[in-house]
Amino acid sequence: MSIADIRTDYRQRSLSEQDVAGDPITQFLAWFDEALAAQVLEPNAMCLATATPDAYPSARMVLLKGADARGFVFYTDYRSRKGQELADNPCASLCFFWGELERQVRINGAVQRVSRAESDEYFQSRPLPSRIGAWTSTQSSVLDSREVLEQELAANTQRFDGASVPLPEHWGGFRVVPEEIEFWQGRASRLHDRIQYRREAGRWVTRRLSP
Repeated sequence: MSIADIRTDYRQRSLSEQDVAGDPITQFLAWFDEALAAQVLEPNAMCLATATPDAYPSARMVLLKGADARGFVFYTDYRSRKGQELADNPCASLCFFWGELERQVRINGAVQRVSRAESDEYFQSRPLPSRIGAWTSTQSSVLDSREVLEQELAANTQRFDGASVPLPEHWGGFRVVPEEIEFWQGRASRLHDRIQYRREAGRWVTRRLSP
């Protein structure tokens, strides 16, 4: 079978304007709970798209670590490619795909760093190897070999043996503050349902988009 011949016809559900909540965060959390109940593999995995100031894009998968009325939070090394691009061009897009439910959620908005206190609270909740890993990797930098990374890991493991692991200055969270959120429900014959929320004059307005 060729790549062009791969097809899935979506038929599980539909989505109407009457189905959705008035607030998109409420709607997102409801769908997220359904993804958890359906045992979707890593339902908090999302594609994060950033761009340089001259509009050269890049995308990668990251993990959602918080969602509330303020926005959608993930954590990273601020020195990474995404960290640098967000420092220079603080806008991003997120995309969740829950294939088991034939659903997708797209989020566009401005990006801001979360507070140092919020980053530290999350950092201290991480497993010890992950905390040591944040001190070990200079994310996105050129690495001469795997052995160099493992030597640095061994040195940091010894350094923090029996001691607390503080939050690195170069590590923390970003919050995507949404301006648009689109809920996509797969339908037959590629005639999908798309309901978009857009922030206008301080309130959320919903509209249906053509598939």
